[in-house]
Amino acid sequence: MDQELQTRILSAVDDAFDDEIAFLSELTAHPSTRGQEQGAQDFMAGALTERGYEVDRWQIEVEKIRHLPGFSPVIGDYEDAVNVVGSHRSASRKGRSLILNGHIDVVPAGPLDMWDRPPFEPHVDDGWLYGRGAGDMKAGLVSNLFALDALRSIGLAPAADVFFQSVVEEECTGNGALACLERGYTAEAALIPEPFEEKLVSAQLGVIWAQVHLKGLPTHVAYAGSGANAIEAAIPLIAALHGLEERWNAPGCRHSEYGHVHHPINLNIGKIQGGDWASSVPAWCVFDMRIAIYPGQDIEAAKAEIVDTIMEAARSNAFLKHSLPEIVWHGFMAEGYALADDRSETAAAAIGSLDAAHVAVNGSALDRLAITATTDARFFGLYADTPALVYGPRAEAIHGFNERVELESIRRITQSTALFIADWCGLETI
Repeated sequence: MDQELQTRILSAVDDAFDDEIAFLSELTAHPSTRGQEQGAQDFMAGALTERGYEVDRWQIEVEKIRHLPGFSPVIGDYEDAVNVVGSHRSASRKGRSLILNGHIDVVPAGPLDMWDRPPFEPHVDDGWLYGRGAGDMKAGLVSNLFALDALRSIGLAPAADVFFQSVVEEECTGNGALACLERGYTAEAALIPEPFEEKLVSAQLGVIWAQVHLKGLPTHVAYAGSGANAIEAAIPLIAALHGLEERWNAPGCRHSEYGHVHHPINLNIGKIQGGDWASSVPAWCVFDMRIAIYPGQDIEAAKAEIVDTIMEAARSNAFLKHSLPEIVWHGFMAEGYALADDRSETAAAAIGSLDAAHVAVNGSALDRLAITATTDARFFGLYADTPALVYGPRAEAIHGFNERVELESIRRITQSTALFIADWCGLETI
């Protein structure tokens, strides 16, 4: 790309940057937690329609994706799960096609009194935009849109088909991205601007969710010795799962990208419920768990190890050996994915193009990062033979209180994305 065109593209991002932050603020104000994404998706669909894109807005149907690799089991229905895709159809199609993917769903805010300001009343302070979902990952979703806007503002468009995806379900299953594949949206590369400090994600872990159901024997607390406390019975099972966590963290178990990462596999007991009355020995308990797995680690074998771990601990318990727990798989059933393992020419070309764009904006090489979380990249990389580049802005306290994203980082990511689109897809005049 010649220097004059590069300068025009970077300046176009700068010229619209105030509008970009205003758009991000408005989008962040939509409390798009699971099942409540429709308002935010209406906002995105409207923005895409205004820009002249072909807009596809549809409700995910579980039966259409249940049989596909990468599907995660769900509890309940999907009547409120809506995806939005805006398609740019190239006139010349002389370049390479691209998916620009991002998720609209955000995690719950938690206790509101633990936020400095209300989580869905975004505000800017000292170079950061605050609000639930501002970093994870509405800033990235907006940077995708405004990178395309920058090209349009100087009379240019990608010389290949580009599919802008605003998906749901990333935070609990990934089935939104899977539904996009089922609907036929494929391309030669995908870019997902998740908030990982302007670094290229070289590998991501997989994630398994499960619920463990325990049944106790109720009695009045005055006679607790004759009952069985279902809540307390969970304690040795959780301890056994932490033992599994440590075994999986052993150096000999690790994927090569995680050789120097401290404790890459993390178990989280994220939710626990049980009992009905303070003076009754609890007759039931349910706890929700999350554990990570490595790229290449067989997910069915991992599930079997989880079952064996729980059941072995239960059989060692005086009560539970006669009342074994029930394990319910729901939510994430996600394999790990390593872009670093993709040796294809397409992956090398896509990475090279993003490298060059990053250097042009930042004046320094693009660093790599193996993350201990999961993203929707696995669907493209594992099931659609599409290299998925995860590269987004700097954010802090994602999933925590006072979540925030750095404004200048958003600017740089938007500029890099615009240059990447221009190089990867080529350009044509509007």
